[in-house]
Amino acid sequence: MFVIKDHHTYEQLKQITSPGNVMADECLYNHTYTRLGGKADFFVTPETYEEVQEIVKLSIKENIPFTLLGNGSNLIVKDGGIRGIVLNLGRLAKIEVEGMKLVAQSGARIITASQKALSYSLTGLEFACGIPGSVGGALFMNAGAYGGEIKDVLESAIVVDATGNLLHLSADDLDLEYRSSNIPDKGYIVLEARFSMEEGEYSDIKAVMDDLTFKRESKQPLEYPSCGSVFKRPPGYFAGKLIQDSELQGKQIGGAQVSLKHAGFIINLDSASATEYISLIRFVQDTVKAKFGVNLEREVKIIGEDSVG
Repeated sequence: MFVIKDHHTYEQLKQITSPGNVMADECLYNHTYTRLGGKADFFVTPETYEEVQEIVKLSIKENIPFTLLGNGSNLIVKDGGIRGIVLNLGRLAKIEVEGMKLVAQSGARIITASQKALSYSLTGLEFACGIPGSVGGALFMNAGAYGGEIKDVLESAIVVDATGNLLHLSADDLDLEYRSSNIPDKGYIVLEARFSMEEGEYSDIKAVMDDLTFKRESKQPLEYPSCGSVFKRPPGYFAGKLIQDSELQGKQIGGAQVSLKHAGFIINLDSASATEYISLIRFVQDTVKAKFGVNLEREVKIIGEDSVG
């Protein structure tokens, strides 16, 4: 049973999209890979680009806080949740192939996009076969793995800007760098990505994807909720190696633990709170800094409010 704290906003949102796409007082731990996070005032899942535009315009007109939430694979939501509108594009998940181009809506999983490319014997997205994020999230952080990254194959994107306008941008317009883009600074909401692919042999592409999947499953603690790799790779070092050499594997705060399988992962071992998870991240950063003089920069994004009381 949800609690509607703002009936005016609730009714306006239901006029923009289907009432079934608007949830009030929704628990966000249901929508993150870490299984962390408090409640959103409104959790909205639009079905068209126009609905996304109208929701952005409504938030501006009514001065309602607005947050975009992908599939929560590289994200920690604090225990106090998020005020205002939380937008999730999971219903925008269509993937199509047009010749040598793969066009994917932002709510589709980037893993699914790589599998679609494989089915058409298109090469270029093999590196993404184990990345658990959405297409929109992959562009947001220029996701990458095993020597490949989004900037290698992205041709263009359709976004909604901070004022609700629809823009068609080239990949160069997004300033894609190592695990970053200008998407957060510009306030863009990615709706669609167009990837430039190359023709390949199905068996060769599948062999690469099978190998990468094996490496991922054998080295990463996929049996537990987590946010994936917590830290960016510091210049000249490997984050996981620094954490391991700091003897932090197995370190636990509450239900959060530095993985024994891969030191670069922090897992939700036992009903951790976001506060515990974030505290462990900071403890790891402080320890590595004290021991090696290296600053570990977070790759994972932290949003939301602290719990009150």
